Amino acid sequence: MLPGKPPRLRRRKSLLTDLLPRIQADGRLGAEEQLVREMVETTLKLLRDGTRLGEVKLLNAALRELRYAFKVFAPYRNVRKISVFGSARLRQDTAACKTAHEFARRIAAEGYMVITGAGSGIMRAAQEGAGRERSFGVNIRLPFEQEPNEFISKDPKLLTFRYFFTRKLLFIKEADAAGLFPGGFGTHDEAYECLTLVQTGKTKPMPIVFLDAPRGTYWKTWKRYVEEHLLRHGLVSEEDMALFKVTSSVDEAVEEITRFYRVYHSARTVGRRLVIRLTRPLPDAVVESLSKEFADILLSGTIVQSAALAEEDEAELAALPRLVLAFNRTNFGRLRQLIDRINDVG
Repeated sequence: MLPGKPPRLRRRKSLLTDLLPRIQADGRLGAEEQLVREMVETTLKLLRDGTRLGEVKLLNAALRELRYAFKVFAPYRNVRKISVFGSARLRQDTAACKTAHEFARRIAAEGYMVITGAGSGIMRAAQEGAGRERSFGVNIRLPFEQEPNEFISKDPKLLTFRYFFTRKLLFIKEADAAGLFPGGFGTHDEAYECLTLVQTGKTKPMPIVFLDAPRGTYWKTWKRYVEEHLLRHGLVSEEDMALFKVTSSVDEAVEEITRFYRVYHSARTVGRRLVIRLTRPLPDAVVESLSKEFADILLSGTIVQSAALAEEDEAELAALPRLVLAFNRTNFGRLRQLIDRINDVG
């Protein structure tokens, strides 16, 4: 014990005493220990570089927020989740909020958990629909509009962030799908963030659904803008339009998400190869057909069905069959089309 020291300082001293030998060890480090050691070294370089106090505070707060968030999400890592975005300003009796409530109820019944910004409007409707047990709240400190709603308030799965960039990272990192409802600047920011990260391969493939209320035109108008001003002028590719779906049907939105994981399970890169994990194997003739149909995105060779590769380290996924391909890491819209074909023919 450290008499005279505050409890928090005593805990920090104990933690350093326990972990320092692992961080300092040479030649016996696992991957996690090695990366933590590099993080400690990088942090110490802030002092060498004369980093300003405000910048150190920013890094410290961001790291603490992310570490705690990873801890909260960790027990649910094997549960599929959908991040839901939309306006905090809409009343609960609006068509958009009623649609969000019904969508969240339906997707939770399919086994998904719902992640929202924890506020009012669309967020409150979605969390009421999903229920507290199947909800996460990823709140942001603002001087207005963003008190946590009663369906997630004081829940251990409620997180409050200081920075938008750490909050947005969690929204995407933890999600297996994204659902977007009518909203303002923030909703459009989140929509383009989702699309950009999937389009560039900076996050895993996932279904992105833009859901209008019945007879609503909010996202239909947005899609028409994309077609007339982005697609028409070559600012996005035709294949990029496969990355998302616009609909005013809750049935179609739920089907779009659940169908995505019907045969496709997940994907990861191993060296220069893309490994697509499947819930069940495909017939050899189907794999051969996929190789021909999607030859344009292969750097070399063909699509091969395989067991887990030796370099993969997720033991819980080892039994799943794989498709292995030399993907060009450019045409992610075509990759989405490949996933759709796998789900169609599997």
